[in-house]
Amino acid sequence: MPERQSHDQTAIRTDLGAIFVSLELSRSTWLITSLSPGAGEKLSKHSIQAGDIAALLARFAQLQQKASARLDKLFPIIAIQEAGLDGFWIHRILESEAVESHVVDAASILTSRRRRQAKTDRIDGETLVRTLLAYKRGEPRVCSMVRPPTADEEDRRRVCRERKTLLAERIQHTNRIKGLLCAQGVFDYDPLLRNRRARLDDLQTGDGRPLPTRLKAQISRELDRIELLIAQLKIVEAERDALLEPAGETAPTPAVMLAQLKGIGSQIATILWSEALYRHFDNRRQVAAYAGLAPTPWKSGSIDHEQGVSKAGNPRLRTTMIQVAWLWTRHQPSSALSLWFQERVQRNGGRMRTSTIVALARKLLVAFWKYVSSGVVIEGAVLQTA
Repeated sequence: MPERQSHDQTAIRTDLGAIFVSLELSRSTWLITSLSPGAGEKLSKHSIQAGDIAALLARFAQLQQKASARLDKLFPIIAIQEAGLDGFWIHRILESEAVESHVVDAASILTSRRRRQAKTDRIDGETLVRTLLAYKRGEPRVCSMVRPPTADEEDRRRVCRERKTLLAERIQHTNRIKGLLCAQGVFDYDPLLRNRRARLDDLQTGDGRPLPTRLKAQISRELDRIELLIAQLKIVEAERDALLEPAGETAPTPAVMLAQLKGIGSQIATILWSEALYRHFDNRRQVAAYAGLAPTPWKSGSIDHEQGVSKAGNPRLRTTMIQVAWLWTRHQPSSALSLWFQERVQRNGGRMRTSTIVALARKLLVAFWKYVSSGVVIEGAVLQTA
């Protein structure tokens, strides 16, 4: 009986007609876990040095040779890896070598719900292989595969992300200067004004003394960093604005179309384009789910209530859309979506504004998607004046 069960399982693997491989990546070593046709349920594990693509491809060739010797047939490689620190460069190399490669969202993989969950690279590698098997069999909701962007699409996202990082650093140094001066009784100094250097020389403490020498030197060095960040912000913003320039007679990009709407600036338009609207979506549910703005039900027996939005999507896109929703009610008050928001809030007696603005953000994102992909005009929306 056990022999028959092993034969049946082997037949299932052979019918799938491929060698299934998972890559468990770290900074020091890569663990290659594989399941080959004709080998039953036995999983093979092999470690190589991190970043050694030649050794990885050699291991793939070795797996193909062994499977071919057993069954006299050449089997393709199907690989899977988790989306993480290594990005998508390994995925691109595998595809260039005619390897079917998949990148999975690690948070979507089903795991044990026991109190203490065992976790090792060995266990993770086996889990990835079995997840890939289930995915190729067509099992629904077994995991969520990531759609890797192209190299150009990935590089385009750097502009808005770098600007956000630079702004955070500028705020950090500005707050540090204000905190140092607050301890001396100075409360009206703004490090971002153009006369910051001259103003610093004239400052006095709350008890009428000149600023201490070492404190003044420290603040001066902080101003050096702020001025460097201001210069870098100007460069990044110039690159961002260049993305919004129309390219001759070709069709306008989604960012250009969005920037024409009143209340949508160049920064928001570029974020929406680079983070979401460059992708293909089949329906509005996919659009809302990608932003993490889809509702999450909780139904069991007589229990039936909503848990709010899933927050499982792109956090940058979700944060931006919440900001856009508030701006939309201010700059597009006569649009159909703003009227819907106002009517909904009035019906609730002014309550639940936060949850309603999230619903408006979801509706707006779907409207933007229809606008840039199919040219569907947003009802009541006003374009910016030249």
